[in-house]
Formats: sequence, structure tokens, C-alpha cells
Amino acid sequence: MKRVLTAAMHHESNSFNPIIAGEEDFRVIYGHDIFANLRENDSVTGIIQTLQTAGYEVIPTVFARAVPNGEVDYDFYQKIKGEIIERAKAAQAAGPIDAITLSLHGSMRVKGQGEAEGYLLEELRSLFPDIPIFCSLDMHATMTQRMHDHCDGFVGYKTAPHTDCFETGAHAAKMTIAALEQGAQPHAAWVRVPILVAGEQSETSVAPMLELIAALRETEQKAGIMAASYLMGYPWADNEDSSIAVYVVADGDMQLAAREAIALAELIWSKKDEFRFYTETYDEQTALDKAFAAVAAGETPVYLSDSGDNPTAGSSSDCTGFLRLIMNDERTRSLGKSILYGGIYDPVATKQCEGKAGQELTLTFGAKFDQVTSSPITATGVVKAYIKDWSGGGLIKSDLALFHSCGVDIVLAEAHVGYTTPAMFVDLGVDPKDAAIVVCKLGYLTPGHSAIAKRSIMALTKGSTNEDLRTLGYKQVKRPIFPLDSDFNYKAADNLMFKTARK
Repeated sequence: MKRVLTAAMHHESNSFNPIIAGEEDFRVIYGHDIFANLRENDSVTGIIQTLQTAGYEVIPTVFARAVPNGEVDYDFYQKIKGEIIERAKAAQAAGPIDAITLSLHGSMRVKGQGEAEGYLLEELRSLFPDIPIFCSLDMHATMTQRMHDHCDGFVGYKTAPHTDCFETGAHAAKMTIAALEQGAQPHAAWVRVPILVAGEQSETSVAPMLELIAALRETEQKAGIMAASYLMGYPWADNEDSSIAVYVVADGDMQLAAREAIALAELIWSKKDEFRFYTETYDEQTALDKAFAAVAAGETPVYLSDSGDNPTAGSSSDCTGFLRLIMNDERTRSLGKSILYGGIYDPVATKQCEGKAGQELTLTFGAKFDQVTSSPITATGVVKAYIKDWSGGGLIKSDLALFHSCGVDIVLAEAHVGYTTPAMFVDLGVDPKDAAIVVCKLGYLTPGHSAIAKRSIMALTKGSTNEDLRTLGYKQVKRPIFPLDSDFNYKAADNLMFKTARK
């Protein structure tokens, strides 16, 4: 029985967010415990189940995942990487390892180091110089030279929001099987495309991504193509690698990979002016005005996205500007129903609510981390609910409090969590289906929220996921790059990088 080593690291690292993400922010699963933690719509599950179904022994090492945040602590990263390498060495000592299949994000950055995934791949390749290494990536991965040099083939998600994670993991596993069983010789072509685009402008259910993803799928149907991906990059990381990438893997034919990658790069470059917001999008005040108008028209619940401080895109989740605007609006108090607001990351304020459900408190909360974009709020209100060790999506546990003040039910979180599921509100005793206005720190709505919303409005709020990229203080990105620059020529062929199959 052939043996395939696997591991995972998933994190988007926002260099504009002052938080350093460490051990307390990650959920880490070791070894065989992963088999009891497989989840739907998960690339790790797709890898493991596909390999096992094909009769392979899967050798699990370490699986680390966190809600996007600031850059990752160097010592924590070294600990996780070191554990993967040590477990890989132990597995190698127990018998031959035939291949490695990884589930990585692709935009994890380490404070004081830079990229994360490339260094892991480099060490694994040094340890295993002669076996295939394949990897699934998030659609918002940032391709680097080190990643390209030390992996035989990548494949990225093709949906945003990401609903094809399992399928992408399975795709990476199938490339592994092709190399081991069918003698596939992967040749990879990578083309850098100098574009920065916010994730909320690249939903795959609308143009131009509909056409772009269709082109990927058409390419993958061609004889000899093993995988084709648009890696959209991560715009809230100021580094020299930031940009879109096209990545194509072909079996035994470098020219085929190059030709298809160049064509796909030229296609997305031709669409650069078409990326825009498809959700209703306004400045903060206009968004709030539109929400109250929607309530008056009976369009409830109406969802508002506090997009500039979106923790699932890497913001600090403690910015208070939009919440303050809502709390100070006289219409909020006269609405008749509390506005639901998720939420504020503030460990101190959250714990101050513990054991005090039903009591009136005066709390100061918010701006614990990002003290540039906003300032703390001090307000008197009632603790409506408190739950311990809440976990959404199998990630870290967090105490949550529901604090009511000025007509708003505010979720306070002890940990850096995402506001991705209506279950958070329900578990706190309020059902968003019955609300008039629900505010979430998101960009586009996740499927769970979208299924409830009668109307969705995105507010261009402030924070470290500011959607207007031109307002961010980029210092390290390679210039020229669109939309920071607009008057420059681009030829895909001039940005082509090859990687031939190992002998």
C-alpha cells in the first residue's frame, strides 16, 4: 500500500492589522485526530477521503487553521512547521513515503519572515527530493517563487464564497494519484498578473468571474491539462508578492502549460476594469439610510456588511466607527426591534459580562487593537446572554456576550472569531430571521446569512479590510499594479515562469 503524507496550514494574514496571530488564535489538530474531525466543504477532507478511497495509506501530521487575522507569530509558525517536519521524518523512518499532498491557504505571512507556505514546501522538498508534492490552495492564495520551486502542482478553489473546498482537495489528491499510478509528469506554468482586487469584487456568481471560471473549467477539459487556477491574491497584505497569478499544470508538456497560462492571463488582464461590487454598496451613512428605508418598505431582515473591519478577511474586528454611527442614530432607538450587530473582538469587555446576564453594566469596548481607525465606546446597557466556549466552523472556541445598549444587541467576543453563521445569534437567544436589521462584519454574505436576508447592503466602513484599495498605504507591492496604477502596458508572456517535471 502506497503511503501519502499530508498536512494543512490555513490563514490569511493582513499586514494592515496590528494583531499578531499566535497559538491562541489557531485550532491545531495533530496526527490521527484529524480522522475524527473531517468536515464538509473542507479541502483536507477531500484529500484524505479521495486517497483512502483509492487504497492509499494517509499519514497525517499537523493541521492548523485560524480565522484570518494579522501576520502570524514567528515562534508559533516555527513550532508548527517544525512539528510537521519531525512527524514527516518519523513517518519516513517507518517506511517509504510515496507522495505528499497538502492543504494550504497560500496567503499566510509570518511576522519578520514573510511567506509561510513556501518555507514549509522548501523543507519538505529538501527532506523528500524525489517524490511528488501536490497542494490545494485557497482562491485568494498569493503565488511566490519559493512555492513554485518546491511543489509539483497546485490547484485553487474556483468559487467565492468558497463552496468547492472538498472538490479542490480531491483534485489535488487526484493529481497525486495520477503521478503515482499513471506516470503523469507535471509541468507547471505560472504567470503573474499585476492586479489587486478585493474579494468582494471577485464573486464567482457574477461577471467577470463567471466567464473567467468558465475558462478555467474549459481549460481543464483539454487533453493533457491536470489543473488550471486563477489565484486572486490577497489585497490586504502589503508585500512584494501581492498580485493575481495564473497557474496551469500539464502532463508532460511544458509548452501546453505555458500556452494555456498565457491565454488565461491575457483574459483576466482584459477584464481588469470589470471588477466591481455587485452587492449594493454605499458609504457608511448612505448604507444606514438605505437600511432604514428598507425596513420601512417591509424588506426585513435587511443585512448590512461592516466590510472595512471583516475578521474573515483579516481585520482586527474591534473597529467601532460604524457601530457608533448606528448607536447614535435616533432611528435605532425607535425601530421597535433591536438591531443585531456582530460584533466586537474585546476579550476584557466580554469577560466583564460573564455571570451577569440580566444585569445592567457600563462597559468600555472596542479599539483594543486597532487604535488608529477608531476609538473605544463607553455605554450603559444590559447583558442579555453569555455563552462559554462557542465555536463556529470547527475553529477556536470563544466566550460570547450579547450586550444591549442604545437599541443595539451587540455581540462581544473573547476571541477573534468570524461572524459567518446565523447560529451565533441564535445560540445567544436572538433569531436574525425576526430582526429588522442585522449587521455583520463581512463583505459579501455567507450562504447562511444570504438565505435569510431579504436585502443585502455593503457599507464601505473603515478598518484593515478597507474595500477601497487605493486608500491603503502600500509600500512594498511591486509597481506598477492595477488599480494603484493604470497607465501601463502588460504582456503575459513576459511574466511567465516555468517549472518542469522532476527527473
